[in-house]
Amino acid sequence: MVQRRAALLDGRAGGRVLGDVDLTAALAVCARDAVGSVLATARLEQAVGRSLRAAGGTLWGYEEGGELLGICYAGANMVPVVPVDDPHVVSRALDAFAGLARGQGRRCSSIVGPAEAVLGLWNRLRYYWPAAREVRDDQPSMVIEHAPLITADARVRRSLPEEFDIVLPACVRMFTEEVGYSPVSGPGGPYETRVHGLIAQGRSFVRVDQPGDVVFKAELGAVAGGVAQVQGVWVAPDRRGERLSEAGMAAVVQIARGEVAPLVSLYVNSYNTRALAAYRAVGFRQVGTYATVLF
Repeated sequence: MVQRRAALLDGRAGGRVLGDVDLTAALAVCARDAVGSVLATARLEQAVGRSLRAAGGTLWGYEEGGELLGICYAGANMVPVVPVDDPHVVSRALDAFAGLARGQGRRCSSIVGPAEAVLGLWNRLRYYWPAAREVRDDQPSMVIEHAPLITADARVRRSLPEEFDIVLPACVRMFTEEVGYSPVSGPGGPYETRVHGLIAQGRSFVRVDQPGDVVFKAELGAVAGGVAQVQGVWVAPDRRGERLSEAGMAAVVQIARGEVAPLVSLYVNSYNTRALAAYRAVGFRQVGTYATVLF
C-alpha cells in the first residue's frame, strides 16, 4: 500500500505535475470535450503567454505511452478532464490524480466537471480528505448552438461598470441561495474582484427595471475553446413566475453567440425542474452530465 501511494505521488503510475511546456498538449486534451472541459480550458488559456503560476493553480497530467490522455486543473476548484472512452484508462488516470491530490491535501472549494471524472475522483479521495458539505451528482450539461427559440428580453444588457454596487448584491443573493453561504469577504475580496472582472470583460448581464432594482442577472462565467458557459442565473424572488428567466436567457444567448462564442453551455441541478424547463424552452439540449462536490 505504501509503495503504491509513493508511486502515485512521484508519477510512476502515469500521473505527473505538468509545466508551461505542456500547455499545448493539455489544451488538445480539453478540445476533445470542449463543453465538459471549459472550466479547465479557461484557466489554461489564461496561462498561455503568461504561466500556470500566474493562472493561480497546478496542472496534473496522465500519460500512457508518452501520450497525454487526461488532465486535472487544481486551483480554487479542481477540474478533472479525461475525455477517453476506455473505462480502464479513465480509472488509471483518476488513480493518478487521486494520488497527487492526497499528496497536496485539500486546497480547493469544490471538484467540478464531467460527472464520471468528478465522482470517480471523489470516491478515491473521500476517505483521505475532510467530508464534503454536499455532493451534487446529477447536473445536466446543456448547450445551444443556434438562435434562441423564444423572443429575447430587449431590456437584458451588459452590466455597466458604475452598476457594480447594485450587481454585487444580486450576485451575493444568487450565490447564497445556490451554495448555502455568503461569498462576501469585504472590499477587494476574491468574490468582489471576480464580479468586478466579469463586468469589466462584458460578461455580466442584467435587467434593471428601476434604479437599483436588478430583476434578472447572469454571467458568462467561463469562456474558452469556442464555448461560453453561463453561470449565476438569478431572478429576484418577488418577480419569479413572470418568465423573466426564459426571455432573459434568450437575450444572453443571443448576445453571447453573436459576440463571444458560437456555442453557449450551462449546467443545472437535475432537481431544478423549473430551470430545466426554462432552458429547454430557450432551445438548450442536454449533451452530458456534470457533478459538483462542495466543501
